[in-house]
Amino acid sequence: METLIIVALILAGLLLFIVEVFLIPGISIAGVASAICLLYANYYAFSVLGTTAGFITLAASAIGCIAVMVWFMRSKTVDKLSLKKTLDYSTNPLKDLDIKVGDKGTSITRLALIGNAEINGHIIEVRSADGFIDEKTPVYVERIREGNVIVRKI
Repeated sequence: METLIIVALILAGLLLFIVEVFLIPGISIAGVASAICLLYANYYAFSVLGTTAGFITLAASAIGCIAVMVWFMRSKTVDKLSLKKTLDYSTNPLKDLDIKVGDKGTSITRLALIGNAEINGHIIEVRSADGFIDEKTPVYVERIREGNVIVRKI
């Protein structure tokens, strides 16, 4: 009967451990209950059946937890949780554009210090050198600094 209690506690602990790892990640009630079941199974084995049975129970608990972790790592669950997107950010957004100081264009949006303008047929983000510029206002490129185009009203 004692062996059945220990086996039931280990199976309950491993089942709750699986729930903790697969369904409810983080420290939750399932994780705490799993730890309690496994620890009590080991305590019960040591106190009732002796040290040999206690060490066998301890080994079975450890091997069971390791097996669950290996199963989790080999399953597709980790792949489903992982991020697969890549960022295609370019450090120089003006790399392929032929924009130079003195080019003229039109503000597409209101430049509340930053906005969009069409210069040489390209719509790009620009900064205003002299405050607010309303939309559809003619502008020219005053300077280009660190990938930022600074414009001024014509």
